[in-house]
Amino acid sequence: MNDPTNFYTSQPRNVQPESSAAAQLVLAKPSLVRKIFIGPDGLRAGWSLLLFILILSVLLQGVAFVGHKAHLLPQTAPVSELPPSLGLFAEGLPFLMTFLAAWIMSKIEKRPNSVYGLSGSRALRNFFAGLAWGVTRLSLLIFTLWKAGLLVEDNRLLYGAEALRYAIIWLLVFLMVGCFEEYLTRGYVLFTLTRGLAGVYSWLFRTPHAKALGFWTAALCLSLLFGLGHKQNPGESPIGLLAAGLVGLVFSLSLWRTGSLWWAIGFHAAWDWAQSFFYGVADSGLMVQHHFLATHAHGSPLMSGGSTGPEGSVFVLPILALVTCILVVTLPRGNYGNRLSPN
Repeated sequence: MNDPTNFYTSQPRNVQPESSAAAQLVLAKPSLVRKIFIGPDGLRAGWSLLLFILILSVLLQGVAFVGHKAHLLPQTAPVSELPPSLGLFAEGLPFLMTFLAAWIMSKIEKRPNSVYGLSGSRALRNFFAGLAWGVTRLSLLIFTLWKAGLLVEDNRLLYGAEALRYAIIWLLVFLMVGCFEEYLTRGYVLFTLTRGLAGVYSWLFRTPHAKALGFWTAALCLSLLFGLGHKQNPGESPIGLLAAGLVGLVFSLSLWRTGSLWWAIGFHAAWDWAQSFFYGVADSGLMVQHHFLATHAHGSPLMSGGSTGPEGSVFVLPILALVTCILVVTLPRGNYGNRLSPN
């Protein structure tokens, strides 16, 4: 039986082919409003980012309101050293809100939430590899500063069960730090910005490398913002800001290679844990309570890192170059670009 609504079937009786074809073209043509909001792969990236930011802002405002009412946030000036309870609250809840906002967007866009970086068949393997490399590379930086006379160990502060207890607590805190900062800057936002920029590159240049160009343009922009975001930390320095921006690109490379955030989360958590808890040095100018060793910088801040910590030393730059080489050699090529394909 002929279907008058299908342009590709034969025409029904007593209907002129030309008028039927014209009617079908009118029906098939999307409205202007739909073209503004909907693209080939669903809701356009710009609107997706705006909606995500709006949802996340509402959620974070709600958390802040509850935190103040429940006296979970400090009511006075912040202490000189960050307590673990505040660190866990300040990083854990924003991560959960970021994950929730991304989950809501995945339902709106009809995408699996796994495309935003918290999946992968090698998730545990990549995570533990990141942990190992984070501790060892930070230790190499500390050893370099110590041998050069730029870092002095004062004494040990924790012993026995107390040392183990705070080691575990701070590892949990810095795991939340890694999850929050990586998922915020290289999760949904990077995925969506890449999706939008890939479409622009494809439209402008008709290039088969649109996805790669979109990814690295987005990664560069977000890494710049990630670096500048550390400017508010007390004691931050130009080298420290540069290092934060560069490590954002290093973490983006791990995402591009593996297709997931787990290597970056592991490295990020282990680097901060070893720096703040184990060696007791400043992390972007921030110190934590109940750290294992007490140390202090000695000499020129450009060389020692000064109040910024080891990340403010010029020696951090060759360490980051070494980490990049390790990434290229040890991590397999992933298929992050395939995640950008329409679902």
